[in-house]
Amino acid sequence: MRPLSLNPLFAAVGALPGAGPAFARRLERLGITRVRDLLFHLPFGWRFTTAIDSLAQASEGTRVALPVTILSHERAKGRGPARVMADDASGIGLILAFFGPQADHLAARFPVGSTAHITGQLERFSGRWQMVHPEAWKQNAPSAEPIYPQTAGITSRKIASLMVPALKAVPDLAEWIEPSLLRKKEWPGFADALSRLHNQPDSAAARDRLAYDELLASQLAWALVRMRRRRARGIALQGTGKLTEALLQSLPWQLTASQRLSAGEITGDMAQQAAMLRLLQGDVGSGKTLVALLALLTAVEAGAQGAFLAPTDLLARQHLATLEKLLGALPVRLGFLSGRDKGRAREVTLARLADGDIDILIGTHAIFQQAVAYRNLGLAVIDEQHRFGVSQRLMLSEKAARPPHLLVMTATPIPRTLALAHFGEMDVSRLTERPPGRQPVETRVVALARLEDVLDGLARHLAAGRQAYWVCPLLDGGAEGEIASDPDAAAPAVARAAMLKARFGETVALVHGKLAGPARDAQMARFQSGAAQLLVATTVIEVGVDVPNATLMVIEAAERFGLAQLHQLRGRVGRGADRSVCLLLRGESLSETARQRLQMMRATDDGFAIAEADLKLRGAGELLGTRQSGEQGFQLANEEQVARLLPTADDDARLLIARDGGLEGPRGQAARALLYLFERDAAVATLRGG
Repeated sequence: MRPLSLNPLFAAVGALPGAGPAFARRLERLGITRVRDLLFHLPFGWRFTTAIDSLAQASEGTRVALPVTILSHERAKGRGPARVMADDASGIGLILAFFGPQADHLAARFPVGSTAHITGQLERFSGRWQMVHPEAWKQNAPSAEPIYPQTAGITSRKIASLMVPALKAVPDLAEWIEPSLLRKKEWPGFADALSRLHNQPDSAAARDRLAYDELLASQLAWALVRMRRRRARGIALQGTGKLTEALLQSLPWQLTASQRLSAGEITGDMAQQAAMLRLLQGDVGSGKTLVALLALLTAVEAGAQGAFLAPTDLLARQHLATLEKLLGALPVRLGFLSGRDKGRAREVTLARLADGDIDILIGTHAIFQQAVAYRNLGLAVIDEQHRFGVSQRLMLSEKAARPPHLLVMTATPIPRTLALAHFGEMDVSRLTERPPGRQPVETRVVALARLEDVLDGLARHLAAGRQAYWVCPLLDGGAEGEIASDPDAAAPAVARAAMLKARFGETVALVHGKLAGPARDAQMARFQSGAAQLLVATTVIEVGVDVPNATLMVIEAAERFGLAQLHQLRGRVGRGADRSVCLLLRGESLSETARQRLQMMRATDDGFAIAEADLKLRGAGELLGTRQSGEQGFQLANEEQVARLLPTADDDARLLIARDGGLEGPRGQAARALLYLFERDAAVATLRGG
């Protein structure tokens, strides 16, 4: 249960003095329903006002506060403003101008002869001082005001007024940050940090403190998941080596050093009773599928079943074909299941799986479904991990009497800080080498204005019997077949495909995300078989497409893509022994960020170096696609703080669990409140197990 001390923070925001039900309903549009939500609604800037006694001290364009005496009211004809004539204590005149509804009731707001304390921005109008829509105060205006994110019917000043009772509701909580770190960073306490953030413009230490609190809560939740999983009684799978050795003997190449190391880490984990939870990071073409297959064969050798999950039907069927080719005549029974399988064929697959007649099931998310039962699931492999959320990857645990070992893979190299944030419950293996025979892809940057030269080169490439990709950043726009006349404009995929078909005929195929699954698969099948030589596509081909004869990649408007995405697209070529080329077509108007991206693509094909650069240029959320993956982002910690503070938070969370008595010690008791405060209490369910 949530600690009682936190109840004031989880009370409805409408109960605060000055809020009320109607205003509370407006706050809901900002995601604010509780006092806690309001306190974590931080200002994004500050408005500064300089108090002066006389306009003689003023300069144009500054925001000032001063007392004035109201002299008279004037109403301009037509649409002109209503004017309130005033002067300061020294007799210098000032016009207060009001337009529209604000001009109503001025006589009541500014009675002639009264003194008004006003604030606003000074400007010169016809040689006189003027303020447009000044604000009136009963007393002196604050010198600094926080500016909050707003919505219709909610002003920043109203939010600031509610912060006063909200801050008074913050309880005195025990400290959860390690004492020596708190002293080293000179951070304030939690309540003090909140107060500073809402009341002081210069509050960098307070902002870091709260960002660290959020990161610590996240990493502590991951640590609890790890602890619970390792305590759970899983299935120790000790392979005989019969199938894995036969597979390795059949290969015409040797494993790379990082493949051997990763395979050893995985089989070592699987031999333990604690269920494995490991992330396999492999750059484009590094041989992840082979490492996964070795793990699956180890499970089969130990008498268990394996499941291989891919995010799309196309990629799942490609994995099926790859495994069938690699396994050859080995006595391993494969099965396939996707959402498109219906009727008798589906029922037969489910029956075989439940009877143990399938050793390895390959499929899409359909293998999660309730009707899918395994006789003895020992290992689940999830490919392209970033397409699935945390809850999805943990659902597989329900498919076995004991938690199965779990191996998740991604072809998107992930910087360490992001791996800690989004895959913090996992151990990590990395594949950093290319298998033998893979050549680096030559990357060139070409102006879009040279399109005709590119088309001539493409014609020579296709005439030589090779295949190529042409990737567009857009799907459609305008009439089909219409190409923008601006040489700096990118063509939509539909229009570009029509133009290329006019030149190259029916050898051109088109795929994109809006095509129905069967139609998209049919187009891909044409390309994979060689019936189509040129595949025009959106980024739907970013992962999983494997056509060794495709040795040319053209990426139109390359400056519109992120670095990691460009690297993934480039990875669709260079998948065989032949030399491959990637052409990055750019517009003439490049931002500095776009220029850096293209330079980085030319300089290296190291996916991990590219991922670090992409993190700096784009930020964590865009890089990982958190909106698509369903992963929870951070509310208070920005990208720079994540990169700087998260490794320390991860170390501290691990120490708290391992050294400081876990959540039973004094600091651990405080950390329980932290987990609830930042709503990482899904992990708190593990507390019942200690």
